[in-house]
Parts: sequence; C-alpha cells; structure tokens
Amino acid sequence: MAEAQAPASVAATKEALAAASYLADESAALVSFLAQRLGKPILVEGPAGVGKTELAKALSRASGRELIRLQCYEGLDEAKALYEWNYRKQLLRIQAGGESGWEDVHGDIFSEEFLLERPLMQAIASAEPVVLLIDEIDKTDQEFEAMLLELLSDFQITIPELGQISASSMPIVVLTSNNSRELTEALKRRCLYLWLDYPEMEREMEIVHLHAPDLPEALTRRLVEVVRMVRALDLKKPPSIAETIDWARTLLLMGAEDIDRETFEQSMSIIVKHRTDIDLVAERVGMKLGAPTQAG
Repeated sequence: MAEAQAPASVAATKEALAAASYLADESAALVSFLAQRLGKPILVEGPAGVGKTELAKALSRASGRELIRLQCYEGLDEAKALYEWNYRKQLLRIQAGGESGWEDVHGDIFSEEFLLERPLMQAIASAEPVVLLIDEIDKTDQEFEAMLLELLSDFQITIPELGQISASSMPIVVLTSNNSRELTEALKRRCLYLWLDYPEMEREMEIVHLHAPDLPEALTRRLVEVVRMVRALDLKKPPSIAETIDWARTLLLMGAEDIDRETFEQSMSIIVKHRTDIDLVAERVGMKLGAPTQAG
C-alpha cells in the first residue's frame, strides 16, 4: 500500500478525529495535523485520564492505520521493546549444522529469520503505515529514553548483527506521559509537544453527548457539574473522562432523572475508586446534593 495520505488542513484533521469519536480541541488538532505533515512524533503530557492514549487510538481509526502499542513500565528493556534473538531456534540451527562448523552457521543464525520483533521493531519493519503508541514513557528510565532517540529522529533502528533498518513507511508516533517525572531534553527536542488537561465544562458535555447521546441535556450538565466538584477535591485518583462517560451510561441504565444524594451514593463507585476517596467524596459532594425533593 502507498504511504497513507496526510490530512489537507487542521480543520480536516479535527473532522477526521471527530468522525473517529474523538473531540479534539484546536491544540490537539494542530499537533495531530503537523505530526502527519512534518513526520514528527507527538509527546502528549497531562494527568491520567484526560484522553492521551485515546488520541493515538483515534489517529489510528481516522487514518486507517494499524495501532501498535508499547505499554511502558519500570524495568522495560530493549529485549521487550525493540527486539531479541530467538535463542532456541538459533541453537537448533547450530546443532543441525553438525560438523560444518561455526563459520558456516554464524551468518544464518543472525538473520531476520531468527529475530523476534517487539513493538518498536514491528512499527519500523511494517510495510503498511502504522500508528505507534509508546504509552506512559515516564514510567521508564533515562537509559530507555536514550535508546529511543535514533528511532524518534530518523525512524530507524541499528542492530549490530544486521546493520541499520529504516522504516519502509512513515509511522505516526505518539508518546504519552502522566508527568510523573521530567523527561529528558533530548527526547523533547525530537517531538511535537501537546499538554492535555481536563476539558472545560461545555467540551466535556459534548464528549458525554457523543458517547451517551440519549442522556438528557439537563442531566448531562448536572453530571459534568458533579464530576467537576469531585475533581476539585484532593483525591488519590480524580475521575477520568472515560469514567465520566461510564457514569453517564450507568445513569441511563438506572433510569435516573436527576443526580440526588441517593442516586449519587448508589453509583459513585463508577467514578471514585479508592476507599479513602469514597469517604471524602461522600462527605464533601454527596451531602451537597440533597434528597430528591431538595434537588434543584
């Protein structure tokens, strides 16, 4: 397949993302457009649950590209992220070589046939254009970031035994970070930067309406108001946008017409998921909602 066609404008990018069920603001649409036109990775930072990972998924849907995801964690190394050699298969090949000797099999066992591709390598080696999501890069260390620099700069990987492998099609690369540590300047220089925060009230209402269109306008507004009250508290984990959507769908299934104290206490576990947070939210928010006859 030929290289996937980049969108013609920021407006076209925004429309394509909306068609893929992602309501991008102007900054997100601009960076998504530039990433495809300039061929540069995107670094998306912000609190957990604001739609960073979902942006990569939406770019995949909007562009028709496969999504390849590398989920980062502490201790992630090259063998799990990039590639490793299939040692069992190499050993079998050496044994099958019999008396022919090491020199005869050395070239064979260090060939692509014996290579196990991990997500970064898969994205570079893919014949089809892909979206590469490097999720929660801040959970790794600076050594891992350094290993990424060649890929992010030139979309290529160097394997000592094989040499340089360059991308046959230009991937869209999205790195996400929950901002739990400062990333290196070298990594940031190679990326377009996007900060995502919780949306403004009207935008979050639009997002809820997109995913729960049957929820009445007044109840949607009430729901978002309550979620914003909850987020304003000092919680271990504030409600994400995805949890706001889940709560909207829950209220529909409950047949709720308003969010009074009883409805809130029955369903608050959809958006509040730490025991200490539940007590705090029940005290600070639940008490403000009142009984059904007091609502409004």
